[in-house]
Parts: sequence; C-alpha cells; structure tokens
Amino acid sequence: QVQLVESGGGLVQAGGSLRLSCAASGRTFSRYTMGWFRQAPGKERGFVAAIRWSTAYADYADSVKGRFTISRDNAKNTVYLQMNSLKPEDTAVYYCAASRDVLSRVRTDFGSWGQGTQVTVSS
Repeated sequence: QVQLVESGGGLVQAGGSLRLSCAASGRTFSRYTMGWFRQAPGKERGFVAAIRWSTAYADYADSVKGRFTISRDNAKNTVYLQMNSLKPEDTAVYYCAASRDVLSRVRTDFGSWGQGTQVTVSS
C-alpha cells in the first residue's frame, strides 16, 4: 500500500510562487509514475504534471507548461511541484498520485492518492 502526504499549499498573490511536496512511503518507487492533479470547485479533477521516478522524464498540462516544474528526490522519497507565475485560475485542491503504469495523464491510471492541499491565488 502506497501512502502519499502532500504539503506546501496556501494563499499567494497572483504572480507569486509556491512549492508543493508529496512524501511517499510503502513501496520502492523506481517503477512508478508520480503525478499531480488539481480540482477546482465545481470542476473535475484534472492532470497537472507527472514524472517517471526512474528516469525523471516529465510531462505537463499545456496550462502550466513553462510555469510549473515537477521533480523528485530519491533519497527523501519525495516529489515536488514548483509553481511559479501563479494565476487565479490555478486555485484548486492539488492532489499527489502514484501509478505503476507508464507515464500517464489519465486519472484512473493512478491507484494511490494523497489527501490534497489547497492552493489559493488571489488577484
């Protein structure tokens, strides 16, 4: 069983930055894909970014490309999402997720989820 715990959310002004962390435990993650998804009120949970743990190959949603960076620290079993140039439309609950499949953007490919962390961007 994979356990994921997110942290780092908060309130920030537009144009600001936040770094989210996802501490992972319970498995050896070398074959996993780690992802970040977000869900705004009244909307479906959508893909933000994903990274292959073994190769660090990353994929991003078009809406965050160039502003967000996903990375991982093998020694700490932690995945990060660095968010720069934040916009009010980035406001959402951000979820960390883990998948044993190849790099994916599909929510149902991810079998383990964290509890989520709120990010609010004021205009």
